[in-house]
Amino acid sequence: MGTIAAVWWWLATPINLVRAPIDPNAKLQCIAYAPFRAHQTSESPATQVSREQIAEDLAQLAKITDCIRTYATDLGLDQIPELAAKVGLKVIQGIWLGGDPQKNAIQISTGIRLAQQYPGTIIALGVGNEVMLHRAMTASDLAAIIRSVKAQVTVPVTYSDVWEFWLRYRELQDVVDFITIHIHPYWENDPVPAKFAAAHVDAIRMRMASTFPGKEVLIGETGWPSEGRMRRSALPSRINQARVISEILDRAQRENFRVILFEAYDESWKQELEGTVGGSWGLFDSVQRMLKYPPGIPVSNYPLWKLQMSGGMALAILVFGAAWQTLRRKPRQPRLVSWCAVGISATTAGILFGVAAQKMFYESYSAGSWLLWGALLVAATASPVFGASALVSGRAPPTFLELLGPKDDRSPSLLTLLHGLVWIVAIVITTQTAVGFVFDPREKDFPFAALTMVAVPFAAMALLNRPKKGIRPMAESIFAGVFLVAAIYAGLSEGTDNWQSLWTCAAYILLAVTLWRARA
Repeated sequence: MGTIAAVWWWLATPINLVRAPIDPNAKLQCIAYAPFRAHQTSESPATQVSREQIAEDLAQLAKITDCIRTYATDLGLDQIPELAAKVGLKVIQGIWLGGDPQKNAIQISTGIRLAQQYPGTIIALGVGNEVMLHRAMTASDLAAIIRSVKAQVTVPVTYSDVWEFWLRYRELQDVVDFITIHIHPYWENDPVPAKFAAAHVDAIRMRMASTFPGKEVLIGETGWPSEGRMRRSALPSRINQARVISEILDRAQRENFRVILFEAYDESWKQELEGTVGGSWGLFDSVQRMLKYPPGIPVSNYPLWKLQMSGGMALAILVFGAAWQTLRRKPRQPRLVSWCAVGISATTAGILFGVAAQKMFYESYSAGSWLLWGALLVAATASPVFGASALVSGRAPPTFLELLGPKDDRSPSLLTLLHGLVWIVAIVITTQTAVGFVFDPREKDFPFAALTMVAVPFAAMALLNRPKKGIRPMAESIFAGVFLVAAIYAGLSEGTDNWQSLWTCAAYILLAVTLWRARA
């Protein structure tokens, strides 16, 4: 109990920032805004955002900034300039360009109409967003569209893309009034850790200013995610998001450069495309529209840590209770090492239960992912409980044959069958994650907490209670090989700076060793 409490006290230690991300005494220069909530997505033509929804958002944003940046004119977003004018917001109006010429034409004509209709509200037009990054059209076609738009409006016209692509297509500088660059330290090819993010943004800004003399360089997007997987040493977290934004805004104020924060609200629909991290860039949450970091309140990665710690303590008590109840039914004298294994399992589970539950909440964004991560959390919670009973009774780890094999090989014990079911669920889900890290790792989250809760009690059983005789089952051997290969591959590809990856790989290896030691 003392260890669980001490670790959670350390995990939840808050920080006080010199400058709050949202400073009541200094409004933001500008912030990126997309109005989509819950099931709404820019990927579906059926989405139509209501005036009431946009008006509610803009009234909230007008309290923290004087400017918003939008990205498109369809799906109801053409209502934004009119509603922004009512609350005193200026708009950098986006025109979304893609590979469909017909859709492009509608976007362009609507953007031009809005710029002509609201000249006091729209201060610039952004013609295209990361078009070159997405290879949606050629640079010459994009330049022709920008020239056409410029000829029909009086406001400045720009184009927005990741900073490296401005260096590749420098000819675009001749057709824009100012250059808009995106700098995302987290997404760089060589990801930048949070503590160096602000300095990186400033260095890139100065490099671009010297590369394009005579052109104003606007940072059109920069920020940091609050949830999601690590990329090398770049860790998404609440503290890191608040810190990066605070430091970037402080530099912008001291060095007098313009910056648009990315973004106003979390966009949960992006999780389907970019994983957990894709929907976690907002300063406000997606559902309740609540500010993540109210001024004057210290920032913690685990704001509900007391509840998470209490849940972990309750699980630890349940683990010891399972061991005690087993001894009441079948009196015997367990070895001291068995009680030590129970204690390690209980402590590990008690610490990690709250972490695993929080990860499940943020990383589940569809019915399938809720089912997947929910089942893993249930298996992770049950593993130390069943494991404690097995450790003090001397019962061997369950094998797949005992649950799925021929009738003569199946165990008559309901407890063993339930334990085996937990084991199978955990192994199947773990295999799905392991294969994902080999073939499609970019958006995959690392389930290190839940996997460790599973691995520790089963490894202890394999070490202390393994049968001395029997054959090595083929199924367990195959899964062990998959986990070992995945651990080596993921560890090498993610790098030694990514502790989430290393921890997950260590859990894979521990599970592989446990499976390899199985006997039937």
